[in-house]
Amino acid sequence: MASLDFEKEKHAFREFYDSNWKLFENTKKTYIHIISSLLNGSDIGEVTKIEGRVKDKEECIKKFHRKYQNKLEADEHPYEIKDYLSDLIGIRIICLYEDQIEVVSEELKQHFKIIDVTDKISAVESTEDSFGYKGLHMDLVLNEQLSSLPKYQQYADYPFEVQIRSLIQDAWSVLDHKIKYKKSIPNDLKRRINVLSALFELADREFKEIRNATTELIQQATVAPISDPLDDSRENGDRPATAASEKTVNAFNFLRVAGHFFRDFEFEDYKVDGFVQGILKQHSGFQKSDLHKSLNENLRTVRDYRDHFMAENPDNTFSPYTSIRHCLYLYDQETFSRILSKGPKDRFKD
Repeated sequence: MASLDFEKEKHAFREFYDSNWKLFENTKKTYIHIISSLLNGSDIGEVTKIEGRVKDKEECIKKFHRKYQNKLEADEHPYEIKDYLSDLIGIRIICLYEDQIEVVSEELKQHFKIIDVTDKISAVESTEDSFGYKGLHMDLVLNEQLSSLPKYQQYADYPFEVQIRSLIQDAWSVLDHKIKYKKSIPNDLKRRINVLSALFELADREFKEIRNATTELIQQATVAPISDPLDDSRENGDRPATAASEKTVNAFNFLRVAGHFFRDFEFEDYKVDGFVQGILKQHSGFQKSDLHKSLNENLRTVRDYRDHFMAENPDNTFSPYTSIRHCLYLYDQETFSRILSKGPKDRFKD
């Protein structure tokens, strides 16, 4: 029963915590599962981490003492410590980019009931001489729809705090917590910390801009013609260097061309990047139109060979990358003599 006796309430809270700790752990895991399912089924983009913790019981008591005890006792308002801990269960969501934070929060608002929101991003940005980590904190509880489901009813009375941060914000928060005596250090050190904080913020912004620019390049490659007509100026070497470089094969126009010929295959970004660099090491001026021509002229032959090879070697693989290597070899055996290793090359020749 609620009282104004802090010692009594501390004892009651410790008993409550110890007897329900397993339930708290299960609640945490359940919330992580629900949030993971929601975000995986959305268009938010990649979320790098969703993790949780049950707050240490002594930390809970310290927080209550710091934030609530004095006012409640001054108002002679009886209390139970557990009723003032919305972050007993905490979930942290780490996004790749800062602009995903708001999108994630909107998704959560549709499926949970909001108790409180603390926007540390706005708080830091509105204070010129302040430093600290950014992020969005939300105190939530299951909404009526979720709490009415039998499998979630036992968790309906347990709110939780969600911290949503970008990858850069999370890195800064780790370092920020390692800086001791932030309020007492000399001004010159405060300025240095502010500079460091600004560099992290700049990195966050630049990663987002690079993502946007990369997306735009992919879109441009998608709408551009798959192949470019050959012209005399290219063959004669009279073509301006900038114009030629724009049509040199890169990861973006490679995806456009290769995707046209291999529609059912998902080309992974990092593999495409490495594969294209391998092509350019053997022919630094290789162009998108060359790639298109090599596939257009040779892919039928390579596919016939692939079918024959796989019939005799059913345990082996013959991926689209392998098919493209064979097409490039047929297209220009002198330039791409090293595109196939010795064994595959000898078999292909035979």
